[in-house]
Amino acid sequence: MAHRALTTTAAAFATAAALLLTACGGGDDSSSDDTDDAGNSSPSPTASKPSAAPGVKRPVIKLPSSFQLTFENWTSSDPVEQAMLDDAKEEVRAGYAAIIANDPDSEAVTFYDTEGIRGLTKQWIKSYTDKDLTVIGKLPAFDPKVVMAGNGKGAALTYCTDETDAKTRNRKTSKVEGNPAGTNPYVRYSVSLVKNEQGVWQNSSVHSERRKCSK
Repeated sequence: MAHRALTTTAAAFATAAALLLTACGGGDDSSSDDTDDAGNSSPSPTASKPSAAPGVKRPVIKLPSSFQLTFENWTSSDPVEQAMLDDAKEEVRAGYAAIIANDPDSEAVTFYDTEGIRGLTKQWIKSYTDKDLTVIGKLPAFDPKVVMAGNGKGAALTYCTDETDAKTRNRKTSKVEGNPAGTNPYVRYSVSLVKNEQGVWQNSSVHSERRKCSK
């Protein structure tokens, strides 16, 4: 399963994270339990959170029960951090929903990505759709760590995914494939986010690498 290897943004994230750490003096590791299970018996829309820019009309993102994307411990007692985490989750959901819908030009992705990263996200989506692939199985996203900028308009987020039970299925042949044998199933993501004028947190850079993650 191809992860979002947008390595061209690694330097941008490193710079942003360094600035955020300077402003805040450290990160916050949320630890309360919260699981967002998109794998219900039928697709279900995601409701906007009151803390996440109330009044902004967010796109409805649907995922089928064949792909269970879950978010473990993505909660914070700080309402600003929670709003950022909520939007960050929706950006991830938007990307996989676009793959499943065979829609590289997804309006939901456009909503949650800055202009500078939309082209890279589209390339990632097309790495599936150009090969007639969709995604199935289970993909937990866990261990989120947040560093907020002092001005409240920027953030750095890291989290892990476990691709052990995530697979691709060919739309034409129905052939199902997982990662090649011996592939590390864990992928750590480093994301920079900025808050736009409407109060929506958007991804401005993404970097990923396969590495050991602790659950």
